[in-house]
Amino acid sequence: MSVIKVAILGFGTVGEGVYRTIQSHSEELTAALGKKVEVAAVLIRNTQKKRNISQNVLVTTDFADILNLEQLDVVVEAIVDKEPTFTFLKSAIERGCHIITANKEMFAHHGKELLELAEEKKVSVGFEATVAGGIPVIQTLRQLLNINRVKQIRGILNGTSNFILTEMREKKQSFAQALVLAQENGYAEADPTNDVEGFDAFYKTMILSRLAFGKEPNWQDVKREGITSITSELIDAAENAGLRFKHIASITRLGDQIIATVNPALLSKEHPFYHVEGVQNAVNVQSDIVGEITLQGPGAGMFPTASAVIEDLVYVCKNSPVKQNNTCSQVAVTGFSKSDKKETWLVHGVKHKQVTPSITWIEEVAEETFVIKATDREIALLAKQNNLIYYPIIGEYERVKQIKTLKAL
Repeated sequence: MSVIKVAILGFGTVGEGVYRTIQSHSEELTAALGKKVEVAAVLIRNTQKKRNISQNVLVTTDFADILNLEQLDVVVEAIVDKEPTFTFLKSAIERGCHIITANKEMFAHHGKELLELAEEKKVSVGFEATVAGGIPVIQTLRQLLNINRVKQIRGILNGTSNFILTEMREKKQSFAQALVLAQENGYAEADPTNDVEGFDAFYKTMILSRLAFGKEPNWQDVKREGITSITSELIDAAENAGLRFKHIASITRLGDQIIATVNPALLSKEHPFYHVEGVQNAVNVQSDIVGEITLQGPGAGMFPTASAVIEDLVYVCKNSPVKQNNTCSQVAVTGFSKSDKKETWLVHGVKHKQVTPSITWIEEVAEETFVIKATDREIALLAKQNNLIYYPIIGEYERVKQIKTLKAL
């Protein structure tokens, strides 16, 4: 029986998970591919660290050793940072290897170039593990895109932020306390900036945009906000209103625009993300034929991410290179856009209510905290003039108490 030879770049949580899964699921892989899958090499950085790797596997710190293997079919990249990973994967494609990556930052920056090079060299690219861990959102979108026209994708794409918000609400912790717990549990890095400031979710959103719409918004135009501004008081105010804070990434096609936002939002009880807690991720896709579907599952961890990589391994070995989706080639691509549609918002810091005919003050849910209805422009102007913070409410808002009468000052 012929053999598929795989190299794994990196042997941290993801790399080790891929290696162990290939060993434990060898029969299933053979049944799916008609060939045995073998790990031929592993790229490491620290030669002093003990690893449980078979002696017949090449373990090296030099990527050139891997490229020089007599047979090499698939390269799985499970490192971090944009470089040298981008260079490694370009070299692997040039050699004629399929590639699989779990590196969302690198792929957000360089995915287009890798996909174009892979198409030229007639190999495939797997990137399921770059978005939402073990949730098969990439493969789902690939199937939907055959006929369906995707209108909008929303997601909870960062498990660290979701864990922190859950802990703050359930255990009445401060942001700082919940962050420490996330770090102690291995959900957050020592430097958690990428997670809590929304960069991780942003990179994933750009990957989804490229897949669903063929292009991305201008990165500088995308509204990106993390969760560091959310306090225990705001969490309590949201609960009073029957709402929950979630960090939501959204990419939407509206006519000739693509609009992306990555920011905290408040969800009402009927929203499918309302009960997505802890390190779970979720993705909601709206399209013209199938309608609305929601996928939910673990967003990180050794085996959820390894699952995505292994499914990609089957995909790249069985499928010819797929041409990039150019459904938006005639569509103007922009970032965050102001809308004239009335939306519902939670605003905090209201010391002096302004009587304006255009803004509807629905309800006071906590001290200095109100639910209002206004357009994007109106809420931005109100916040700027009064030094307020505000968050969108997604879903239908149901009043939980009588409207309080405020004196206009």
